[in-house]
This record gives sequence, structure tokens and C-alpha cells, in this order.
Amino acid sequence: MAIVALLAAACLPAASEEATPEPDGYRLENYRAPTPASLKGARTVTTEEAAALWRNKTLFVDVMPQAPRPANLPAGTIWRDKVRLSIPGSTWLPDTGYGQLAATTEAYLANALATLTGGDRSKPLVIFCMRDCWMSWNAAKRAVAWGYSQVIWFPDGTDGWEVADLPLEPARPLPRPDSPRKLD
Repeated sequence: MAIVALLAAACLPAASEEATPEPDGYRLENYRAPTPASLKGARTVTTEEAAALWRNKTLFVDVMPQAPRPANLPAGTIWRDKVRLSIPGSTWLPDTGYGQLAATTEAYLANALATLTGGDRSKPLVIFCMRDCWMSWNAAKRAVAWGYSQVIWFPDGTDGWEVADLPLEPARPLPRPDSPRKLD
């Protein structure tokens, strides 16, 4: 038995090699990469814990980016946005997880969080995207910096949700006040 334990331990990478360190600031590039195991000031949850929060009607915020309409499409070309399958009942705030946000995008995120929570910064918020995606980490870090005291980061996001065979549904982004894009 001791030999099996020693062999198993030898096959595992050292914790320092495995863990992605938490940066001091926001992640500014390579957003689809291993994320840290935690986020200072936020609670990190597993898929099982996230599912329990969802069943209890906790607010869920999806920050997955939305693909823009290609600028070079010929006139008259029909463009259809890629369908985003997300956690039912969540609010999709696309493009709000980048490390640097334009002032209008930052205001969009800040105003949406204030509206969703009714201005109560102690209301729990589950922030997610996909597994190994820094977008949710950045957005959750921003919410913590803005004084939200019950930020819950769900690092496995919709990938973990789907693997657990939990329901997903097509999401529609929360419209931006500055956007000319119309939602059908």
C-alpha cells in the first residue's frame, strides 16, 4: 500500500508547478489559459456548489465575450450571432471580463451589477464564463474592487455545468445603452 502511495505521489506534479499564481492586477492577454484556484476577496465554488446556489435563485452573471460582426462582410450579407448556451436565468454581460475595459464597457458592467443587485453590494453574485477562462476571474476581481462583498467565482463555468449534465439554454446579451445592435 505504501508503494502505491509513493508511486502516485511521484506521478503528480509539485503543487508549485501545478498552481497558477493569482496576479496582482487583471489578466490582459491569453484569456483561455489555466486560472488560479482562488480569487482574493471572493469565494470560489465547484460545479456542485454552483448548482446548489442556482437552485436557491442566486444571481448568476455570464461574462463570455460575444463575437463581433466581421467588418469586411459584403453589403447584404446576413449575419447571425453565434448562439451562447448559458446557465438558465443568468444575465449575459458580454465582453466585460477583459483586463482593460473601455469606459463604456466598464460603465455597462457597473450599472448592470448595480441593477441586478438592486444596489445591495452584499447580495451574492456568481460570476462565470468557461473553464480556463480569465474573463470570469477579471470580472469577479472587478466586482470585489467595487465593494461587492459576496462575489462568488465559478471557474468551471458552462464547461463544468455541461459536464455535470445540468441544463443550458440560449442566452441573449443584456443590451448596452451605447449599442446600435438590436436584439430580435
